[in-house]
Amino acid sequence: MTPVRSLVAALALVSLQCAAAPFGLLVGDLRLGFEVPGGFTDSTPTGSPRLIELAESFTSASNRILVFALTDADMRRFNNGDPPELKQYLLAVTPRALEYQRTSPAEFETTAREGLRFLGASPVEGDFTKYLESRPPGELAYLADLRREPDAVSVLRGLRLPPAEKPGFFGSAKPSTYVLSSTTLLLLRGKMLTLTVTSGYENKSDLDAIRATTLRWIDDLRRLNASR
Repeated sequence: MTPVRSLVAALALVSLQCAAAPFGLLVGDLRLGFEVPGGFTDSTPTGSPRLIELAESFTSASNRILVFALTDADMRRFNNGDPPELKQYLLAVTPRALEYQRTSPAEFETTAREGLRFLGASPVEGDFTKYLESRPPGELAYLADLRREPDAVSVLRGLRLPPAEKPGFFGSAKPSTYVLSSTTLLLLRGKMLTLTVTSGYENKSDLDAIRATTLRWIDDLRRLNASR
């Protein structure tokens, strides 16, 4: 095979690996079209108790976990027996109490409005890092709106992790670390889902990535279920 053909074949393989294959997801009595963004792999088909326990730690017991997706790199680490880094992950859940019910647009609007009221103050502007540094460690802060539409409400939140002390005579502390997460309430064919995208926050590229991933996921799920 010539070098050019080898390169084309390699690029084609990468494209296939990056493309997320849609699948059916049963929510109550309804099968939704579903997929995860490229670069992530749904871990729930593995049935791993470790991953199930990990996913359950990220949501309320009143929710049923539909999808817990790790980055492709983290899935490779897990399959090789290594712990995932979890710098990024995705989670999709649905309320157990509503799983077999149809939620109307009016009911969805009320739920979304109450959820936004619970968040408190208006979103901040400017440098998120400076704002998070002013907040108590571990406290989620409401940072920005990503989308507000009749069937989708998405917000960005963040927190500062408490710095760990460096070993040494002076006990100096390491710099703070930050985590961003988007939370999206989405109404799909009468079923209410909550989507979460979580990422470490080191620079603007992490912010751009979580915003793009969140909005693309919403649009992809709408597209998959538009004609059903």
